[in-house]
Parts: sequence; C-alpha cells; structure tokens
Amino acid sequence: MPLTVVTIPCLSDNYTFLLHDSISNETAVIDVPDAGPIKQELDDRGWRLTQIWLTHHHWDHVDGLPDLLRSHPAQVIGARDDTDRLPALDAKVGDGDTFTFAGNDVQVMDVSGHTIGHIAFHVPAAMAAFTADSLMALGCGRLFEGTPAQMFDSLSKLAALPDDTVVYSGHEYTAANATFAITIDPDNPDLIARIADITEKRAKGQPTVPSSLLLERATNPFLRGHDPQIQTELNMKGAAPVDVFAEIRARKDRF
Repeated sequence: MPLTVVTIPCLSDNYTFLLHDSISNETAVIDVPDAGPIKQELDDRGWRLTQIWLTHHHWDHVDGLPDLLRSHPAQVIGARDDTDRLPALDAKVGDGDTFTFAGNDVQVMDVSGHTIGHIAFHVPAAMAAFTADSLMALGCGRLFEGTPAQMFDSLSKLAALPDDTVVYSGHEYTAANATFAITIDPDNPDLIARIADITEKRAKGQPTVPSSLLLERATNPFLRGHDPQIQTELNMKGAAPVDVFAEIRARKDRF
C-alpha cells in the first residue's frame, strides 16, 4: 500500500503522525506539538511535507507550527468552526467535508467534547483515523469545553468506523487509562490481556499508540456504556448508554 503512517513522540507524552504517499512523495503531518522531531523525521526520510492537519487549538497540538512552516512550507488545514482559536488556516473544513491528500479522500468528522470544534480525520485508504484527544487509547479526552452528550455522540461516530480502522490518538496516556478501566470492568478478559501487553510495551519504552478500533470497542470503557457488566459494576443496570458514559467520565475525572 502506498500510504504509510509514522508515529513521532513529541514533548513529554504527545504524539504526532506523518502520513506519507510513496508514489507522489507527498506527506501530511497531523498536529504539530513540536517542530524539531517532525523536521528531523522528514529530513531523515527525504519526504516532502505538503499538508498540515490540525485537530484542535490546544497549545500542545499547534505550538510547533510556526517553526515547522519556516523550513517546510505546507498547506494548513483545520476546523472552520474554530478559526478564531487556531493558527492561520489555508483551508477550513467541517463535519462531513472531504478533501484530498495525494489522490486519497480524507473525511472530516466533528468530534467535539474535549474542545468545541475538535475534528478528526478519517483516511479510508490508509485504514486510519487521526483522533487526537477525542477517542484515545483506552480513554477519551477530558471535557474541557463540551458536554458528556457531545463527547458520547463524537465517540459513537468514531466507533462506527470500519472494523479495520487504526486509531491514532494524541497522547501516551494508555497505562493510566488502563489503571482506571480495570476498576469498572474488572472481569473483561480482553482488557486484562491488553493491560499485560501495555505493561510489557511500556517497560520496553515502546508506544501503545496507535491502537485498533476493534480493540477499543472491546476494552475502552468510554465506548462500552451499553455493556451490562459495566452497568452492573456502576449500579446503573438498564441506564441509557449516554448516562453511563457521563458517570464513567466523572469517575475518571476524580480518579
């Protein structure tokens, strides 16, 4: 497959990603926490940066942009609904829009919750969803601006993507998320196995991002408000999944 994704650690626990097309040598970067590691990766590989996709306005996703643009000018794409808080954009996109990268469709999804105007990028040809701080490995972003109902709707949209989707989220929070997840889903064998894998990877200094959407559906409590075992554990048997999600998010905030 001509499309390749490279995961780049940035700052203390951020990730950014390069999406590269080997035929055209075009490359997109998703969020710019820090320019240095991105420039190094591009230069080492001899890749040409053509697009920059911004998921949301938080500093740890955009602060490296001016430095990166000085040496690697590229088209900057971000949310139309968050223009006032994002760096200057060359293209403004919103929920349901599609734009093209190296001849491949990129589908834009509004995934508000962590912030209002947060977007995700789904690239079917790469079987990839770049979700930043919406759907995360074994978690979801804290609700700094949105409501539980908004985040629940956002996560539901992401969970409905094809089974073979790989989830590229924005931070190395998985071990901490796992410590919480097991407290409300203690008898989930998939979660127990995943925690063992996370522990092994982190002991070796390996990233736990990206993750598969199938694995998130099976183990991520924020996608499992419908699950009877979790509902029973929370004393919410028969409750609406959105209400169960709200309770899980509240418990995680206090954890």
